[in-house]
Amino acid sequence: METIIIIVFLAGYLAITLEHNLKIDKLIPALAMMAILWAMIALGVDGYENWFDSAKQGLVDGFSSMNHDGRMHLVEESLLHHLGKTAEILFFLLGAMTIVEIIDYFDGFATIKGFIKTKKKGKLLWLFSILAFILSAIIDNLTATIVLITILQKVIKDRETKLWFAGMIVITANAGGAWSPIGDVTTTMLWIANKVSAAQLVIHVLLPSLVCMLVPVLIAGRFKVFQGLIDGELDDESPKSKYGSIMLYLGLGAILFVPIFKTVTHLPPYVGMMLSLAVVATFAEIYSNKKFSISSVDGDEHSSGGHHSPVHHSLSKIELPSILFFLGILLAVAAMESLGILFNYAGSLNEAIPNTDIVVLLFGVGSAVIDNVPLVAASMGMFSEPMDNPLWHFIAYSAGTGGSMLIIGSAAGVVAMGMEKIDFFWYLKKIAWLAFVGFISGAAVFILLRDFVLHG
Repeated sequence: METIIIIVFLAGYLAITLEHNLKIDKLIPALAMMAILWAMIALGVDGYENWFDSAKQGLVDGFSSMNHDGRMHLVEESLLHHLGKTAEILFFLLGAMTIVEIIDYFDGFATIKGFIKTKKKGKLLWLFSILAFILSAIIDNLTATIVLITILQKVIKDRETKLWFAGMIVITANAGGAWSPIGDVTTTMLWIANKVSAAQLVIHVLLPSLVCMLVPVLIAGRFKVFQGLIDGELDDESPKSKYGSIMLYLGLGAILFVPIFKTVTHLPPYVGMMLSLAVVATFAEIYSNKKFSISSVDGDEHSSGGHHSPVHHSLSKIELPSILFFLGILLAVAAMESLGILFNYAGSLNEAIPNTDIVVLLFGVGSAVIDNVPLVAASMGMFSEPMDNPLWHFIAYSAGTGGSMLIIGSAAGVVAMGMEKIDFFWYLKKIAWLAFVGFISGAAVFILLRDFVLHG
């Protein structure tokens, strides 16, 4: 039965990886795989030798001697435990997504365009790269990429130049998301699972991520495409709502407040995110009661003729397919973890490759091909190192930045591909090697920092 379960898992994994070829949204195989795996566990529960207790990070003693009812009780308890842990991530993401949509409702991101005052391509490259690095650490790399490519489309008209800028935004946004507990789904997963703390993650991963961003930008800055001036005039655009700037800074501040709330209260991050959402939503409702009319980025008109709830509108814009995908993939990985399969695989992997740095680097390279969410979820089930062990920081760095090597290797890359119609092979030829050089440079800095600076 375990062999069949592994085959089902690998088949689902393959379907997720080949999402673009199969033209099937990855949430479908993720949900199907999750349901089938847990059904197979329940139906064949009497035939398993081991059961892994995630709470105690070890195999359950005496599992093989338990009767059917005892084993089913353990299955139900484990499923409930994993659902609770997954729900923490999902509600955190729902809160963050809603805050971002509320900012967008008030056209707050147009404020960022006001920072662009130059027509020099070289300066614009640095400006977009720095904005991507900082923004992605606050509002996550996916949202930062959407915001900056939307601005890019208004600033640069030449298609080839735009493609190069979009490629560099993907690299720098992924680098920026890796060092922040709220910057990437994978770092958020590690943070919520108490594998890393916010402060230690920043201390260990900020400098490697910075190098991962700087090296490609320094190299690309010498290319002809980033020399000279852009065509056309810069539009002096301000937010369509007079509350746009206020809501932008309030929303970003509210998201940044979440790690502070967790540090002070020791409560799960989603509690702080719900509080932040409540504060931002309160101001949004107050401002929407004052008469104004704005047009959002997607063209929807928010009329001043009567009250229109910005919270309801923002909740309707949430990307639920992503939430359902995370639900499916995390519970599917949990099924593999519960049977002790990941635990045993980690032991085999450590025997085959004794150097964990090489294993983590392979994770990073693999995340360019395979979605980094299931990779990190699997690593959490494979390794039992304590909180803030350098291994977790290295996994956060590798999974966050390694996906830049292929356009389909990260959420930021996929959204850039859709917004700018970037060709897979164009990116592979022009941008992939820059991403690889940045990834390896940052990894070298991480190892150096870990072995010779922070740990003597």
